[in-house]
Amino acid sequence: MASKEVSAMIKQGFISDPTLSLSFSPSRTTPPRLYSPSSSPLPPPAEPTRPSLNNPTLFEMMSEENLRGSKTMEESRRRTQSRVAKFISELNAYSFKNGGLGPSDVRLTVVSRDGNRVSMDVHRRVLSEKSRFFADNLSQRREKGVSHTVEISECDDVEVYVETVVLMYCDDLKKRLIGENVTKVLALLQVSAAIMFNAGITSCLEYLEAVPWSEDEEEKVVYHLSQLELQGSIPEVLQRVSSEPSTSARSDGILLNLLGGVLQAKDDKARREMQKLISRLLREDSLDEDNRFDVSKDTLYHLCHRCLSSLVLCLSEAIGADGGKRDRGVLMAEIAREADNLQWIVDILIEKRMANDFVKLWADQRELAELHSKIPTMYRHEISRITAQLCIAIGRGSILVPKESRFSLLSTWLDALYEDFGWMRRSYKSVDKKLVEDGLSQTILTLSLRQQQIILMKWFDRFLNKGDDCPNIQRAFEVWWRRAFIRQCTDVEDGSQLQITVCSYPSSNV
Repeated sequence: MASKEVSAMIKQGFISDPTLSLSFSPSRTTPPRLYSPSSSPLPPPAEPTRPSLNNPTLFEMMSEENLRGSKTMEESRRRTQSRVAKFISELNAYSFKNGGLGPSDVRLTVVSRDGNRVSMDVHRRVLSEKSRFFADNLSQRREKGVSHTVEISECDDVEVYVETVVLMYCDDLKKRLIGENVTKVLALLQVSAAIMFNAGITSCLEYLEAVPWSEDEEEKVVYHLSQLELQGSIPEVLQRVSSEPSTSARSDGILLNLLGGVLQAKDDKARREMQKLISRLLREDSLDEDNRFDVSKDTLYHLCHRCLSSLVLCLSEAIGADGGKRDRGVLMAEIAREADNLQWIVDILIEKRMANDFVKLWADQRELAELHSKIPTMYRHEISRITAQLCIAIGRGSILVPKESRFSLLSTWLDALYEDFGWMRRSYKSVDKKLVEDGLSQTILTLSLRQQQIILMKWFDRFLNKGDDCPNIQRAFEVWWRRAFIRQCTDVEDGSQLQITVCSYPSSNV
Protein backbone atom coordinates (compact mmCIF):
# COMPACT_ATOMS: atom_id res chain seq x y z
CA MET A 1 0.00 0.00 0.00
CA ALA A 2 1.28 3.47 -0.82
CA SER A 3 2.42 5.63 2.07
CA LYS A 4 -0.32 8.14 1.31
CA GLU A 5 -3.00 5.45 1.68
CA VAL A 6 -1.39 4.13 4.87
CA SER A 7 -1.50 7.63 6.32
CA ALA A 8 -5.17 7.90 5.38
CA MET A 9 -5.93 4.57 7.08
CA ILE A 10 -4.09 5.65 10.22
CA LYS A 11 -5.99 8.95 10.20
CA GLN A 12 -9.30 7.10 10.00
CA GLY A 13 -8.30 4.98 12.99
CA PHE A 14 -8.14 1.60 11.32
CA ILE A 15 -4.38 0.91 11.60
CA SER A 16 -3.13 0.84 15.18
CA ASP A 17 0.62 0.59 14.49
CA PRO A 18 2.05 3.19 12.07
CA THR A 19 5.30 1.19 11.68
CA LEU A 20 3.45 -1.97 10.65
CA SER A 21 4.87 -3.77 7.62
CA LEU A 22 2.38 -4.38 4.84
CA SER A 23 4.47 -6.94 2.93
CA PHE A 24 2.69 -10.07 1.68
CA SER A 25 4.05 -13.57 1.00
CA PRO A 26 2.45 -16.60 -0.65
CA SER A 27 2.41 -18.55 2.57
CA ARG A 28 1.37 -15.79 4.91
CA THR A 29 0.34 -12.18 4.61
CA THR A 30 1.26 -9.72 7.33
CA PRO A 31 -1.98 -7.74 7.75
CA PRO A 32 -2.85 -4.28 8.91
CA ARG A 33 -4.45 -4.17 12.31
CA LEU A 34 -8.03 -3.03 12.07
CA TYR A 35 -9.95 -1.80 15.07
CA SER A 36 -12.98 0.20 16.10
CA PRO A 37 -12.64 2.92 18.75
CA SER A 38 -16.01 2.11 20.27
CA SER A 39 -15.21 -1.13 22.05
CA SER A 40 -12.94 -2.27 24.84
CA PRO A 41 -11.30 -5.64 25.54
CA LEU A 42 -13.17 -8.04 27.74
CA PRO A 43 -11.57 -8.90 31.10
CA PRO A 44 -10.39 -12.49 31.52
CA PRO A 45 -12.87 -14.77 33.30
CA ALA A 46 -12.29 -15.09 37.01
CA GLU A 47 -11.62 -18.37 38.74
CA PRO A 48 -14.92 -19.76 40.05
CA THR A 49 -15.21 -19.88 43.80
CA ARG A 50 -17.80 -21.82 45.75
CA PRO A 51 -19.64 -19.46 48.10
CA SER A 52 -20.39 -20.35 51.67
CA LEU A 53 -23.98 -21.19 52.46
CA ASN A 54 -24.07 -19.40 55.80
CA ASN A 55 -22.71 -15.89 56.40
CA PRO A 56 -20.48 -15.64 53.30
CA THR A 57 -17.33 -13.59 53.68
CA LEU A 58 -16.57 -10.53 51.58
CA PHE A 59 -14.09 -12.59 49.56
CA GLU A 60 -16.74 -15.23 48.89
CA MET A 61 -19.26 -12.60 47.86
CA MET A 62 -16.76 -11.03 45.45
CA SER A 63 -15.89 -14.45 44.06
CA GLU A 64 -19.56 -15.24 43.50
CA GLU A 65 -19.98 -11.95 41.64
CA ASN A 66 -16.97 -12.76 39.46
CA LEU A 67 -18.43 -16.19 38.79
CA ARG A 68 -21.69 -14.67 37.58
CA GLY A 69 -19.71 -12.26 35.39
CA SER A 70 -17.73 -15.14 33.94
CA LYS A 71 -20.91 -17.04 33.12
CA THR A 72 -22.35 -13.97 31.39
CA MET A 73 -19.18 -13.53 29.34
CA GLU A 74 -19.16 -17.18 28.40
CA GLU A 75 -22.80 -17.03 27.29
CA SER A 76 -22.04 -13.94 25.21
CA ARG A 77 -19.06 -15.70 23.64
CA ARG A 78 -21.20 -18.72 22.76
CA ARG A 79 -23.85 -16.52 21.15
CA THR A 80 -21.18 -14.74 19.12
CA GLN A 81 -19.68 -18.06 18.01
CA SER A 82 -23.13 -19.25 16.98
CA ARG A 83 -23.74 -16.17 14.87
CA VAL A 84 -20.25 -16.38 13.34
CA ALA A 85 -20.87 -20.03 12.45
CA LYS A 86 -24.10 -18.99 10.77
CA PHE A 87 -22.28 -16.35 8.72
CA ILE A 88 -19.60 -18.82 7.65
CA SER A 89 -22.30 -21.29 6.57
CA GLU A 90 -23.88 -18.48 4.59
CA LEU A 91 -20.48 -17.69 3.07
CA ASN A 92 -20.00 -21.35 2.02
CA ALA A 93 -23.48 -21.35 0.49
CA TYR A 94 -22.63 -18.25 -1.57
CA SER A 95 -19.35 -19.87 -2.68
CA PHE A 96 -21.16 -23.05 -3.74
CA LYS A 97 -23.82 -21.03 -5.56
CA ASN A 98 -21.15 -19.15 -7.50
CA GLY A 99 -19.31 -22.25 -8.69
CA GLY A 100 -17.47 -20.25 -11.33
CA LEU A 101 -15.23 -18.82 -8.63
CA GLY A 102 -13.37 -22.12 -8.31
CA PRO A 103 -11.69 -23.31 -5.13
CA SER A 104 -10.84 -20.78 -2.45
CA ASP A 105 -7.30 -19.43 -2.59
CA VAL A 106 -7.15 -17.21 0.51
CA ARG A 107 -7.31 -18.28 4.12
CA LEU A 108 -8.64 -15.22 5.95
CA THR A 109 -8.32 -15.16 9.75
CA VAL A 110 -9.84 -12.52 11.96
CA VAL A 111 -8.48 -12.22 15.50
CA SER A 112 -10.23 -10.29 18.27
CA ARG A 113 -8.48 -8.35 21.00
CA ASP A 114 -9.15 -11.13 23.50
CA GLY A 115 -7.59 -13.73 21.23
CA ASN A 116 -10.71 -15.23 19.69
CA ARG A 117 -9.86 -16.41 16.16
CA VAL A 118 -12.16 -17.10 13.24
CA SER A 119 -10.81 -18.46 9.95
CA MET A 120 -12.62 -18.76 6.63
CA ASP A 121 -11.74 -19.79 3.11
CA VAL A 122 -12.41 -17.01 0.62
CA HIS A 123 -11.53 -16.05 -2.94
CA ARG A 124 -8.92 -13.49 -3.84
CA ARG A 125 -10.93 -12.51 -6.90
CA VAL A 126 -13.96 -11.54 -4.78
CA LEU A 127 -11.90 -9.68 -2.20
CA SER A 128 -9.92 -7.81 -4.86
CA GLU A 129 -12.98 -6.84 -6.90
CA LYS A 130 -15.02 -5.63 -3.94
CA SER A 131 -12.37 -4.10 -1.68
CA ARG A 132 -9.67 -1.69 -2.79
CA PHE A 133 -7.78 -2.46 0.40
CA PHE A 134 -7.52 -6.17 -0.42
CA ALA A 135 -6.92 -5.41 -4.09
CA ASP A 136 -3.86 -3.30 -3.28
CA ASN A 137 -2.38 -5.88 -0.91
CA LEU A 138 -3.22 -9.15 -2.63
CA SER A 139 -2.01 -7.84 -5.99
CA GLN A 140 1.58 -7.96 -4.69
CA ARG A 141 1.64 -11.73 -5.23
CA ARG A 142 -0.21 -13.15 -8.23
CA GLU A 143 1.31 -16.62 -8.56
CA LYS A 144 -1.35 -19.00 -9.84
CA GLY A 145 -2.20 -22.00 -7.75
CA VAL A 146 -0.64 -20.50 -4.62
CA SER A 147 -2.92 -19.92 -1.64
CA HIS A 148 -2.49 -16.96 0.67
CA THR A 149 -3.08 -16.60 4.37
CA VAL A 150 -4.27 -13.20 5.58
CA GLU A 151 -4.71 -12.35 9.20
CA ILE A 152 -6.51 -9.25 10.51
CA SER A 153 -5.51 -8.75 14.13
CA GLU A 154 -6.90 -6.91 17.15
CA CYS A 155 -10.44 -6.58 15.85
CA ASP A 156 -13.01 -5.25 18.25
CA ASP A 157 -15.92 -7.20 16.79
CA VAL A 158 -15.10 -10.39 14.93
CA GLU A 159 -18.74 -10.95 14.09
CA VAL A 160 -19.00 -7.67 12.16
CA TYR A 161 -15.82 -8.37 10.16
CA VAL A 162 -17.04 -11.83 9.19
CA GLU A 163 -20.45 -10.48 8.18
CA THR A 164 -18.79 -7.77 6.07
CA VAL A 165 -16.90 -10.45 4.16
CA VAL A 166 -20.18 -12.29 3.63
CA LEU A 167 -21.66 -9.10 2.16
CA MET A 168 -18.92 -9.14 -0.50
CA TYR A 169 -20.41 -12.35 -1.87
CA CYS A 170 -23.99 -11.08 -1.72
CA ASP A 171 -25.70 -9.92 -4.95
CA ASP A 172 -28.41 -7.76 -3.32
CA LEU A 173 -26.88 -5.96 -0.36
CA LYS A 174 -29.89 -3.74 0.35
CA LYS A 175 -32.16 -6.77 0.64
CA ARG A 176 -29.58 -8.46 2.86
CA LEU A 177 -29.65 -5.52 5.32
CA ILE A 178 -33.44 -5.47 5.73
CA GLY A 179 -34.33 -6.24 9.34
CA GLU A 180 -30.96 -5.22 10.79
CA ASN A 181 -30.82 -2.54 13.47
CA VAL A 182 -29.16 0.84 13.04
CA THR A 183 -26.30 0.09 15.42
CA LYS A 184 -25.37 -3.06 13.50
CA VAL A 185 -25.44 -1.28 10.15
CA LEU A 186 -23.23 1.50 11.52
CA ALA A 187 -20.69 -1.14 12.55
CA LEU A 188 -20.84 -2.72 9.08
CA LEU A 189 -20.39 0.75 7.55
CA GLN A 190 -17.32 1.36 9.68
CA VAL A 191 -15.64 -1.88 8.61
CA SER A 192 -16.68 -1.37 4.97
CA ALA A 193 -15.05 2.05 5.07
CA ALA A 194 -11.90 0.58 6.65
CA ILE A 195 -11.38 -1.95 3.87
CA MET A 196 -12.72 0.41 1.17
CA PHE A 197 -15.66 -1.86 0.29
CA ASN A 198 -17.59 0.69 -1.79
CA ALA A 199 -20.70 -1.41 -2.44
CA GLY A 200 -21.00 -2.07 1.29
CA ILE A 201 -20.59 1.63 2.09
CA THR A 202 -23.28 2.61 -0.41
CA SER A 203 -25.75 -0.01 0.83
CA CYS A 204 -25.26 0.92 4.47
CA LEU A 205 -25.79 4.61 3.70
CA GLU A 206 -28.92 3.84 1.67
CA TYR A 207 -30.24 1.77 4.58
CA LEU A 208 -29.56 4.58 7.08
CA GLU A 209 -31.26 7.10 4.82
CA ALA A 210 -34.40 4.97 4.51
CA VAL A 211 -35.10 3.70 8.04
CA PRO A 212 -36.46 5.68 11.02
CA TRP A 213 -34.11 6.39 13.94
CA SER A 214 -34.75 6.59 17.65
CA GLU A 215 -33.27 9.57 19.49
CA ASP A 216 -30.32 7.46 20.71
CA GLU A 217 -29.76 6.05 17.23
CA GLU A 218 -29.88 9.54 15.74
CA GLU A 219 -26.99 10.63 17.97
CA LYS A 220 -24.98 7.56 16.94
CA VAL A 221 -25.63 8.11 13.23
CA VAL A 222 -24.62 11.76 13.35
CA TYR A 223 -21.50 10.99 15.37
CA HIS A 224 -20.26 8.05 13.27
CA LEU A 225 -20.92 9.71 9.94
CA SER A 226 -19.08 12.81 11.09
CA GLN A 227 -16.06 10.61 11.90
CA LEU A 228 -15.95 8.87 8.52
CA GLU A 229 -14.28 10.75 5.68
CA LEU A 230 -16.73 9.62 3.04
CA GLN A 231 -18.23 11.44 0.09
CA GLY A 232 -21.50 11.07 -1.73
CA SER A 233 -24.55 9.98 0.23
CA ILE A 234 -23.65 11.24 3.71
CA PRO A 235 -25.21 14.70 3.19
CA GLU A 236 -28.38 12.98 1.95
CA VAL A 237 -28.48 10.73 5.03
CA LEU A 238 -28.15 13.71 7.36
CA GLN A 239 -30.75 15.86 5.63
CA ARG A 240 -33.36 14.77 8.16
CA VAL A 241 -31.36 16.35 11.01
CA SER A 242 -29.79 19.33 9.27
CA SER A 243 -30.81 21.93 6.71
CA GLU A 244 -29.52 25.01 5.01
CA PRO A 245 -28.42 27.75 7.40
CA SER A 246 -31.61 29.54 8.44
CA THR A 247 -31.96 33.27 8.80
CA SER A 248 -33.80 34.91 11.67
CA ALA A 249 -36.47 36.14 9.25
CA ARG A 250 -37.06 32.63 7.92
CA SER A 251 -37.25 31.17 11.45
CA ASP A 252 -39.61 33.92 12.54
CA GLY A 253 -41.88 33.24 9.60
CA ILE A 254 -42.13 29.57 10.53
CA LEU A 255 -42.91 30.35 14.16
CA LEU A 256 -45.47 32.99 13.18
CA ASN A 257 -47.31 30.42 11.07
CA LEU A 258 -47.19 27.82 13.87
CA LEU A 259 -48.32 30.15 16.63
CA GLY A 260 -50.94 31.76 14.42
CA GLY A 261 -52.26 28.32 13.49
CA VAL A 262 -52.73 27.46 17.16
CA LEU A 263 -54.62 30.72 17.80
CA GLN A 264 -57.05 29.94 14.96
CA ALA A 265 -57.60 26.26 15.86
CA LYS A 266 -61.22 25.11 15.86
CA ASP A 267 -60.77 22.09 18.14
CA ASP A 268 -60.16 23.24 21.72
CA LYS A 269 -58.55 20.00 22.87
CA ALA A 270 -56.08 19.99 19.99
CA ARG A 271 -55.41 23.71 20.52
CA ARG A 272 -54.51 23.20 24.19
CA GLU A 273 -52.29 20.22 23.36
CA MET A 274 -50.36 22.24 20.78
CA GLN A 275 -50.05 25.15 23.19
CA LYS A 276 -48.38 22.87 25.74
CA LEU A 277 -46.13 21.29 23.11
CA ILE A 278 -44.90 24.56 21.58
CA SER A 279 -44.40 26.16 25.01
CA ARG A 280 -42.28 23.20 26.10
CA LEU A 281 -40.21 23.25 22.92
CA LEU A 282 -39.59 27.00 23.19
CA ARG A 283 -38.61 26.55 26.84
CA GLU A 284 -36.15 23.77 25.96
CA ASP A 285 -34.66 25.86 23.15
CA SER A 286 -34.11 28.80 25.49
CA LEU A 287 -31.95 26.56 27.72
CA ASP A 288 -29.63 25.79 24.79
CA GLU A 289 -27.09 28.62 24.59
CA ASP A 290 -26.05 27.60 21.06
CA ASN A 291 -29.63 27.60 19.77
CA ARG A 292 -30.44 30.45 17.39
CA PHE A 293 -33.94 29.36 16.44
CA ASP A 294 -36.17 31.47 18.66
CA VAL A 295 -39.34 33.52 18.39
CA SER A 296 -38.87 37.27 18.12
CA LYS A 297 -40.46 39.94 20.28
CA ASP A 298 -42.12 41.51 17.22
CA THR A 299 -43.82 38.23 16.33
CA LEU A 300 -45.21 37.74 19.84
CA TYR A 301 -46.52 41.30 20.08
CA HIS A 302 -48.06 41.02 16.63
CA LEU A 303 -50.02 38.03 17.93
CA CYS A 304 -50.95 39.94 21.11
CA HIS A 305 -52.47 42.77 19.07
CA ARG A 306 -54.35 40.21 16.98
CA CYS A 307 -55.84 38.63 20.13
CA LEU A 308 -56.74 42.03 21.61
CA SER A 309 -58.52 43.08 18.41
CA SER A 310 -60.46 39.81 18.40
CA LEU A 311 -61.47 40.29 22.05
CA VAL A 312 -62.75 43.83 21.43
CA LEU A 313 -64.72 42.60 18.41
CA CYS A 314 -66.21 39.63 20.28
CA LEU A 315 -67.23 41.70 23.31
CA SER A 316 -68.77 44.38 21.10
CA GLU A 317 -70.82 41.78 19.26
CA ALA A 318 -71.80 40.06 22.51
CA ILE A 319 -73.22 43.29 23.94
CA GLY A 320 -75.37 43.76 20.83
CA ALA A 321 -76.18 40.07 20.35
CA ASP A 322 -79.72 40.51 21.62
CA GLY A 323 -80.60 41.68 18.12
CA GLY A 324 -80.22 38.09 16.97
CA LYS A 325 -77.35 38.54 14.53
CA ARG A 326 -75.17 35.89 16.18
CA ASP A 327 -75.74 33.22 18.77
CA ARG A 328 -74.72 34.55 22.21
CA GLY A 329 -73.32 31.18 23.32
CA VAL A 330 -71.02 31.02 20.30
CA LEU A 331 -69.75 34.53 21.02
CA MET A 332 -69.05 33.68 24.66
CA ALA A 333 -67.07 30.60 23.59
CA GLU A 334 -65.03 32.79 21.25
CA ILE A 335 -64.35 35.25 24.09
CA ALA A 336 -63.05 32.44 26.30
CA ARG A 337 -60.89 31.06 23.48
CA GLU A 338 -59.36 34.45 22.60
CA ALA A 339 -58.66 35.18 26.27
CA ASP A 340 -57.00 31.78 26.65
CA ASN A 341 -54.91 32.42 23.53
CA LEU A 342 -53.75 35.76 24.92
CA GLN A 343 -52.82 34.13 28.24
CA TRP A 344 -50.70 31.63 26.32
CA ILE A 345 -48.82 34.33 24.41
CA VAL A 346 -48.29 36.32 27.62
CA ASP A 347 -46.88 33.20 29.27
CA ILE A 348 -44.34 32.94 26.45
CA LEU A 349 -43.51 36.66 26.80
CA ILE A 350 -42.89 36.21 30.53
CA GLU A 351 -40.78 33.09 29.92
CA LYS A 352 -38.72 34.97 27.32
CA ARG A 353 -38.44 38.06 29.59
CA MET A 354 -40.19 40.21 26.99
CA ALA A 355 -43.40 41.06 28.88
CA ASN A 356 -42.46 44.56 30.13
CA ASP A 357 -44.14 46.32 27.19
CA PHE A 358 -47.27 44.20 27.55
CA VAL A 359 -47.99 45.62 31.01
CA LYS A 360 -48.41 49.08 29.50
CA LEU A 361 -50.30 47.66 26.52
CA TRP A 362 -52.75 45.87 28.83
CA ALA A 363 -53.09 48.92 31.09
CA ASP A 364 -54.09 51.01 28.05
CA GLN A 365 -56.99 48.70 27.10
CA ARG A 366 -59.62 50.95 28.64
CA GLU A 367 -62.13 50.27 25.86
CA LEU A 368 -61.79 46.55 26.44
CA ALA A 369 -62.16 47.04 30.21
CA GLU A 370 -65.35 49.06 29.64
CA LEU A 371 -66.81 46.36 27.39
CA HIS A 372 -65.73 43.72 29.90
CA SER A 373 -67.87 45.31 32.63
CA LYS A 374 -71.01 44.88 30.48
CA ILE A 375 -70.63 41.12 29.94
CA PRO A 376 -71.93 38.54 32.45
CA THR A 377 -69.16 37.35 34.79
CA MET A 378 -69.51 33.70 33.83
CA TYR A 379 -68.38 34.55 30.28
CA ARG A 380 -65.76 37.22 30.91
CA HIS A 381 -63.72 35.91 33.89
CA GLU A 382 -61.09 34.36 31.57
CA ILE A 383 -60.02 37.91 30.65
CA SER A 384 -59.28 38.75 34.30
CA ARG A 385 -56.88 35.82 34.45
CA ILE A 386 -54.52 37.90 32.29
CA THR A 387 -54.42 40.61 34.97
CA ALA A 388 -53.73 37.96 37.62
CA GLN A 389 -51.03 36.50 35.41
CA LEU A 390 -49.25 39.86 35.17
CA CYS A 391 -49.52 40.58 38.91
CA ILE A 392 -47.98 37.19 39.74
CA ALA A 393 -45.06 37.88 37.37
CA ILE A 394 -44.55 41.40 38.77
CA GLY A 395 -44.68 40.04 42.31
CA ARG A 396 -41.97 37.52 41.46
CA GLY A 397 -39.75 40.12 39.82
CA SER A 398 -40.15 38.51 36.39
CA ILE A 399 -41.49 41.78 34.91
CA LEU A 400 -39.73 45.09 35.60
CA VAL A 401 -41.80 48.15 34.74
CA PRO A 402 -42.00 51.72 36.14
CA LYS A 403 -44.30 52.52 39.07
CA GLU A 404 -46.62 54.49 36.79
CA SER A 405 -47.20 51.42 34.59
CA ARG A 406 -47.91 49.22 37.61
CA PHE A 407 -50.41 51.69 39.05
CA SER A 408 -52.04 52.17 35.63
CA LEU A 409 -52.43 48.38 35.29
CA LEU A 410 -54.28 48.16 38.60
CA SER A 411 -56.32 51.30 37.93
CA THR A 412 -57.66 49.82 34.69
CA TRP A 413 -58.16 46.18 35.64
CA LEU A 414 -58.24 45.71 39.43
CA ASP A 415 -62.03 46.25 39.80
CA ALA A 416 -62.62 43.67 37.06
CA LEU A 417 -60.33 41.21 38.86
CA TYR A 418 -62.27 41.74 42.10
CA GLU A 419 -65.59 41.12 40.33
CA ASP A 420 -64.41 37.98 38.53
CA PHE A 421 -62.35 36.43 41.33
CA GLY A 422 -65.12 34.16 42.60
CA TRP A 423 -65.76 32.74 39.12
CA MET A 424 -62.03 32.34 38.52
CA ARG A 425 -61.73 30.15 41.62
CA ARG A 426 -64.72 27.99 40.69
CA SER A 427 -64.09 27.60 36.95
CA TYR A 428 -62.94 24.32 35.42
CA LYS A 429 -59.48 25.86 35.07
CA SER A 430 -59.38 27.13 38.63
CA VAL A 431 -56.52 29.43 39.55
CA ASP A 432 -54.22 29.09 42.54
CA LYS A 433 -56.00 31.47 44.95
CA LYS A 434 -52.96 32.00 47.18
CA LEU A 435 -50.67 32.56 44.21
CA VAL A 436 -52.93 35.30 42.83
CA GLU A 437 -53.33 36.92 46.24
CA ASP A 438 -49.58 36.91 46.90
CA GLY A 439 -48.83 38.33 43.45
CA LEU A 440 -51.45 41.06 43.85
CA SER A 441 -50.14 41.93 47.34
CA GLN A 442 -46.57 42.18 46.16
CA THR A 443 -47.57 44.35 43.18
CA ILE A 444 -49.51 46.75 45.38
CA LEU A 445 -46.63 47.04 47.85
CA THR A 446 -44.26 48.17 45.05
CA LEU A 447 -46.30 51.35 44.61
CA SER A 448 -45.92 54.62 46.46
CA LEU A 449 -47.42 54.79 49.95
CA ARG A 450 -50.17 57.11 48.70
CA GLN A 451 -51.07 54.72 45.86
CA GLN A 452 -51.06 51.77 48.29
CA GLN A 453 -53.53 53.64 50.50
CA ILE A 454 -55.91 54.39 47.62
CA ILE A 455 -56.01 50.75 46.50
CA LEU A 456 -56.11 49.11 49.93
CA MET A 457 -58.85 51.37 51.32
CA LYS A 458 -61.09 50.36 48.40
CA TRP A 459 -60.18 46.72 48.89
CA PHE A 460 -61.03 46.96 52.61
CA ASP A 461 -64.64 47.95 51.90
CA ARG A 462 -65.04 45.38 49.11
CA PHE A 463 -63.63 42.52 51.18
CA LEU A 464 -66.04 43.24 54.03
CA ASN A 465 -68.95 42.89 51.59
CA LYS A 466 -67.73 40.03 49.33
CA GLY A 467 -65.64 37.84 51.63
CA ASP A 468 -64.12 34.83 49.82
CA ASP A 469 -65.26 36.11 46.44
CA CYS A 470 -62.72 38.92 46.83
CA PRO A 471 -58.94 38.33 46.92
CA ASN A 472 -57.67 38.22 50.50
CA ILE A 473 -54.71 40.60 50.54
CA GLN A 474 -54.56 41.16 54.28
CA ARG A 475 -50.79 40.76 54.20
CA ALA A 476 -50.46 43.80 51.92
CA PHE A 477 -52.84 45.69 54.19
CA GLU A 478 -50.71 44.86 57.27
CA VAL A 479 -47.50 45.98 55.58
CA TRP A 480 -49.10 49.21 54.42
CA TRP A 481 -50.45 49.82 57.95
CA ARG A 482 -47.00 49.45 59.49
CA ARG A 483 -45.43 51.63 56.81
CA ALA A 484 -48.09 54.32 57.11
CA PHE A 485 -48.45 54.54 60.92
CA ILE A 486 -45.92 52.62 63.02
CA ARG A 487 -42.84 53.41 60.98
CA GLN A 488 -43.91 57.03 60.52
CA CYS A 489 -44.21 57.45 64.30
CA THR A 490 -40.82 55.86 64.84
CA ASP A 491 -39.23 58.18 62.30
CA VAL A 492 -40.71 61.22 64.06
CA GLU A 493 -39.38 60.07 67.42
CA ASP A 494 -35.92 59.42 65.98
CA GLY A 495 -35.85 62.87 64.38
CA SER A 496 -36.90 64.52 67.65
CA GLN A 497 -34.12 62.83 69.57
CA LEU A 498 -31.64 63.91 66.92
CA GLN A 499 -32.71 67.57 67.32
CA ILE A 500 -32.35 67.42 71.10
CA THR A 501 -28.87 66.00 70.75
CA VAL A 502 -27.82 68.69 68.31
CA CYS A 503 -29.26 71.47 70.46
CA SER A 504 -27.73 70.19 73.68
CA TYR A 505 -24.27 69.69 72.18
CA PRO A 506 -23.08 73.35 72.44
CA SER A 507 -24.42 73.69 75.99
CA SER A 508 -22.38 70.70 77.09
CA ASN A 509 -19.18 72.54 76.20
CA VAL A 510 -20.02 75.65 78.20
